[in-house]
Amino acid sequence: MDCFADIDNPAGLKLGEDKTRYLLKTRDDNRQAALILAGQASRKLDMFTPDMEAALYDNDEFIDAVTRLALGSPHARIRILTSDIEPAIRYGHRLIETSRQLSSYIEIRLVHEDYRNSLEGYLLADDNGLLLRNVASRFEGLWSLHAPMEVRRQRDQFETIWERSSQHPDVRRLHL
Repeated sequence: MDCFADIDNPAGLKLGEDKTRYLLKTRDDNRQAALILAGQASRKLDMFTPDMEAALYDNDEFIDAVTRLALGSPHARIRILTSDIEPAIRYGHRLIETSRQLSSYIEIRLVHEDYRNSLEGYLLADDNGLLLRNVASRFEGLWSLHAPMEVRRQRDQFETIWERSSQHPDVRRLHL
């Protein structure tokens, strides 16, 4: 993990000042990068994932970071686009349950059928943080705390897909 060594010591990173892009090679690289991005986000987190990727996003640390973000600001917004949510619902993915408990802040939508063949997977934190894998089923990718142009490009794509996508009926639970 030599090209990604700073990930081992996230407290040593100067958030917002780091302009280095790191290559991601393993599941652990991706998991730690996702955790750092979620932990440093102050307003918004957008995730594009084929199947909710339990190996990356269904762990206590990530759920805690998302919960802190959601509860830390009345303007916090966490949006998740996924192509296949059924396995995650059956498995009991904790991010789905968290979205049910914090439905004012977290929304999950099913990717519109026109975009379901997209191979990408990404996580966008505020206007600068980026985790991007061109092929979501592989762990090779890019991670940066300061990539505003790339984030803007990915967010534009995300917004287009978000507007055409819909919520799965089993994701949102009504509390009476």
